[in-house]
Amino acid sequence: MLSIASVTQLVESGFVIIPGPISTERLPALSAAYDDVMDSGTGPDFKIASTTNRIYDLVNRGPAFDDVYVYLPLLEACRHVIGEPFKLSSLLGRTLRSESPAQELHVDLPRRSPDSPMAGFILMIDPFRPDNGATRFVPASQNWPDVPSDRLSNPRSSFPGEVLACGQAGSMIIFNGAIWHAHTANSTTEQRRSIQGYFVRRNAQSGMDFSVRMHPETLSRIGLLARYLLSI
Repeated sequence: MLSIASVTQLVESGFVIIPGPISTERLPALSAAYDDVMDSGTGPDFKIASTTNRIYDLVNRGPAFDDVYVYLPLLEACRHVIGEPFKLSSLLGRTLRSESPAQELHVDLPRRSPDSPMAGFILMIDPFRPDNGATRFVPASQNWPDVPSDRLSNPRSSFPGEVLACGQAGSMIIFNGAIWHAHTANSTTEQRRSIQGYFVRRNAQSGMDFSVRMHPETLSRIGLLARYLLSI
């Protein structure tokens, strides 16, 4: 499970980086599965945003992604952030395109939202480095009463005390959804890939209703823990 030091950093700083659920030997297969679903993405679940390409509902896109959201250290971290029974809200692939500018500092769910708290995670398919758009976090900002748009004239500029969350492929970032964060500029000629997801309280609004979207082949292979987390 999580070490005491990891729990302390998550609670106090608002984010932590830990080894992820996919072994080094299995990373090439996960990377290939990611590329397959992203390259074939169509319809409303595939989005091209200003700096990223996204494919939603990885839960129903093959067994390669099944281990990600049932990872026990991740669930332990969610318990510390959320503090009560929780469920998976969304699971998506997100590719930061090459030569993309920095994102504006933001929060994924403000502290004042009726659906807070939220626990987010990012599984690095590629290494996160200072030159390829590693996520920046402002430690302890999850405790602040405001959000970046309330205070900053230029949310893309660097913020005093911000920290880059860098790591090797397979590492996992876990964070409080209220922390100030954003991806930095990808100044390289290569894309930077990740799997992201969010957990919320069981009575909070979800980003996705998995009970409606569930594919029979997915339901036939997942276990009881996954079914509980998906509220099905």
